[in-house]
Amino acid sequence: AGVLDGVDAIFGMHNKPDLPVGTIGIREKALMASVDRFEIDIKGTGGHAGIPNHTVDPIAISGQITSALQQIVSRRISSLHHAVVSITRIQGGTSWNVIPDRVEMEGTVRTFEPEVRAMIPELMKQIVSGIAEGFGAEAEVRWHPYLPSVMNDERLTKVVEETAGSLDLHVVQAEQSPGGEDFALYQERIPGFFVWMGTSGTREWHHPAFTLN
Repeated sequence: AGVLDGVDAIFGMHNKPDLPVGTIGIREKALMASVDRFEIDIKGTGGHAGIPNHTVDPIAISGQITSALQQIVSRRISSLHHAVVSITRIQGGTSWNVIPDRVEMEGTVRTFEPEVRAMIPELMKQIVSGIAEGFGAEAEVRWHPYLPSVMNDERLTKVVEETAGSLDLHVVQAEQSPGGEDFALYQERIPGFFVWMGTSGTREWHHPAFTLN
């Protein structure tokens, strides 16, 4: 809509329950992770649960894939980098005595470094297709890029620190969060800086008992 035209910089904040009121968390460069979603379809051969040798069991294959995808973080990504691969939905089958012919999987990937984010989709496709083929099944991976990481511009650090000081806020080093934030989309257009604002909460974000001071 052109709202950012002529804007030199943008600033934002997010509540942080584990920081006390009156505290502001500041961190240069990556503060929050990129957020991507993936879907995996596994197509096997259904049949009688008591005669599994006549089937290609997509549920068993989904278990192998779930375990193997964790190897991306532990064995394919440098220990100096950070990444999270989470399977959040596995759906398949309609009856206790029938092996289904299809299973759907879904999940999210969180990273901080752009080069790591770029690596993971291809690694995931290699692992999923290799396991499926090894068991005689077919599999498809669909990757849905969503948000880049919140990347704070170092040139704006002094502005943030001076502003916090003028408000008598206690400045601390902010911890990185694997949560995502669409403020990152602004930062793709213009320089930006995102901070934590302490709220003395008793529960973390999204908890049903979340509250703040």
